[in-house]
Amino acid sequence: MPLFESTGINDAPILEHLKKFTKLMWPQENEVFSKTIHSFSKITSELDQMIRRMVLESFGVEEDYDDLINLTKYHLRLIKYNPSENENGDIGINPHTDKNMTSVLFDNQMDGLEIQTKVGEWITVKISPKSFIFLIGDSFLAWINGRLQPPVHPVTMRGNRVRYSLVLFSVPKGKHLVQSPKELLDKDHPLLFNPFDYQEFITTYASSIKVTSSTLNCKRKMKLEKYCGV
Repeated sequence: MPLFESTGINDAPILEHLKKFTKLMWPQENEVFSKTIHSFSKITSELDQMIRRMVLESFGVEEDYDDLINLTKYHLRLIKYNPSENENGDIGINPHTDKNMTSVLFDNQMDGLEIQTKVGEWITVKISPKSFIFLIGDSFLAWINGRLQPPVHPVTMRGNRVRYSLVLFSVPKGKHLVQSPKELLDKDHPLLFNPFDYQEFITTYASSIKVTSSTLNCKRKMKLEKYCGV
């Protein structure tokens, strides 16, 4: 994916953790960067928790909210997609579902993100400058026992503008099992995924990526269903 560049910050909503990253880039500190990123991360983490609470309330399992929140930590990714020199456009990032729990995305109003519908059509995502995009990932699919589906989404770059995006990921902590609450299991909704450790899953997933150097095409073969599906 030659158009794609990114860097990540673990625990970005926690100011002292964020400053450790900042000092890697600016040894003399950069207060503007730290305050801006911390403010964004704090706002989006609160939004993420609000939406997750709403989802749990809608399924009648709000008593599991604290367990779900305590299961996860946050990872912020700053992403740049360079312009395409191809008049028909180029892949910024290949079609995929997020592997983590949830994602909150904000961009610079540069088109490129697409979502695949249930019938296989692609929709270009267009939102207002004050809006965020909220996506669920495969880990939330497993936790919610299949009641919600993570969207398949690529980024396709067209034109000569750079696309920037900030994405706050909620990520299951290592040594904490992702598993559906018993309240979400019944005869009409049998268990779909065995409990799994996210860090072990993501390591296995990364090792399954096959890269063809001549085409720079990544083929991801490992899916959550194959890894821990019942």
